[in-house]
Amino acid sequence: MCTPTYMQIEEVINEIQKHYVEVNIDIDRSVSQFNTVVEFLTQRGIRVELIPEDPLLPEQVFTRDIGVVIDNQLVRAALRCSIRQTEEQVFQDWLHRNRIQSVRTLNFFEGGDIVIDRNTIWVGVGNRTSLEVVEEFRKLFPHREVIALPFQEIYLHLDCVFNLLSPDEALIFKDAFDAESLRLLEKRYRLIEVPEEEQFTLATNVLSVGAGHVISLPHNRVTNQAMRQAGLIVHEIDLSEIIKSGGSFRCITLPLQRQDQN
Repeated sequence: MCTPTYMQIEEVINEIQKHYVEVNIDIDRSVSQFNTVVEFLTQRGIRVELIPEDPLLPEQVFTRDIGVVIDNQLVRAALRCSIRQTEEQVFQDWLHRNRIQSVRTLNFFEGGDIVIDRNTIWVGVGNRTSLEVVEEFRKLFPHREVIALPFQEIYLHLDCVFNLLSPDEALIFKDAFDAESLRLLEKRYRLIEVPEEEQFTLATNVLSVGAGHVISLPHNRVTNQAMRQAGLIVHEIDLSEIIKSGGSFRCITLPLQRQDQN
């Protein structure tokens, strides 16, 4: 994770930022909300590592995008937006200091477009991740099923419109997908639909922390109630300042080690 000490909307790079660019980010409030999430994770026994903040990197809080860990292999992202590309070097320097080996893809991808479900790797193909990277993941992980999941490019990342809650259940904003993709997902999961107004407040971008526990924004009442009715334990934490820049709980966390690979 990375504290949003220098978080600002300096260059609009997604649809949500367009809405908030004039009011921009209250940094003190965003840091306070971020610290609440860190405290919650720590209390649940999750060790949180913080990478150093850089004053020239206003999007650095969204660490999910800079890589993904699969089968103890860390794959560094190739970030498409120029305003974010220096984040790659900061992350690589941190990995080097901590003696963590990694590889980098040749083609563009961001971690928010990668969703892992047991033996399956879903690769969201949209504005930030190229179709060509799908083949790279197939070569890196030949024993896994790697499936391209295209979605409308107006939405930032796959995890803003599709996200796993358990091996059997997932959140989805159906309008982002074509009929073929929807049929594929409906065969595999019980889909909980996110309404359009809550997609804008990133109801899909929850963070599952194991044993049926999920962190979600309190504003997303319809989605939170649907998750509770499905038997999940929903922990509501305010992240409303940080989501002004286009990311929520999943976006601000990059799992380095996990047991269930979800």
